[in-house]
Amino acid sequence: MLRTITNNFAVLTVLGVGLAWFFPAGFTWMTDGRITLAGQPLLSLALGVIMLAMGLTLTFDDYRKLASAPRALVAGVVLQFAVMPLTGFAVARALSLEPGLAVGLILVACCPGGTASNVVTYIARGHVALSVAMTMASTLAAVVLTPLLTGWLAGAYVEIDRWNLLANMVSIVLVPVVLGTLLNRLFPRAAERVSAVLPLVAIVLVILIVGGIVGGAKTQIAAHAGVLLLATFLLHAVGFALGYGLARMLGLGEIEARTISIEVGMQNSGLGSGLAKTPAFAAQFASIQQAALAPVPAAISAVWHVVIGSLLAGWWRRRG
Repeated sequence: MLRTITNNFAVLTVLGVGLAWFFPAGFTWMTDGRITLAGQPLLSLALGVIMLAMGLTLTFDDYRKLASAPRALVAGVVLQFAVMPLTGFAVARALSLEPGLAVGLILVACCPGGTASNVVTYIARGHVALSVAMTMASTLAAVVLTPLLTGWLAGAYVEIDRWNLLANMVSIVLVPVVLGTLLNRLFPRAAERVSAVLPLVAIVLVILIVGGIVGGAKTQIAAHAGVLLLATFLLHAVGFALGYGLARMLGLGEIEARTISIEVGMQNSGLGSGLAKTPAFAAQFASIQQAALAPVPAAISAVWHVVIGSLLAGWWRRRG
């Protein structure tokens, strides 16, 4: 049953988004920030649980192997910030998007990889340690590269609270993963038993997060559905394809290429949506209407990258 659920991650995601569309309140509690535990937003805690689950599947040998072969990590991070921003700019120009939608699309394209990519990599039987390392490395690089690339390609400079972003990534990604790896080292038998149900837990949390983003932006999505679906689909489809193809051209192996494809194709849409909602970013626009459109591409992006990524993951998992 767990294998069936895991292999149908895309279908479950679409169903979850459908429910979120008709019953937003059933999902927005996960992402609207109103619910906190121990002073932390529920969304941050959910991402932390997902990363703890991933950490339980890793050993310290995985990190030692990664440290001895950094080529895949460097290649993946470079492709992340080359392929996606340029693709976002090209798609926005090709479809003649309105300023708010164009800037929002470019912004999410300039964001680092998202934590959901680690889950999809796990399902795809990719290199989880490489995926986690790429997520962390691209997030740190994004402190400089996201505002610079967005300013260059979108003509607007995005203010990022660098220390807050770093602190969030340390608490949401680094600490849970290391803790999970440590628990795996200290209690291997218990970790093995818990790992049997981890894919199900991760899938449920990812669906709740994606549903919350879509449910919260329902009005804006409905008003621009057609062009939004096409633009965000093209962004992520090209990202997955070029991520895999260019990794193979660089001489990387199949497992590394799968991982890089997923990391390049999947963005931190939550970060993109949050940045687009900040007053400093909204002030770049000439009208309130265009400023309100900027967070919308990130909401649609959250659906497409999970759907495309999970379809690829299911296919790669069956191939072995």
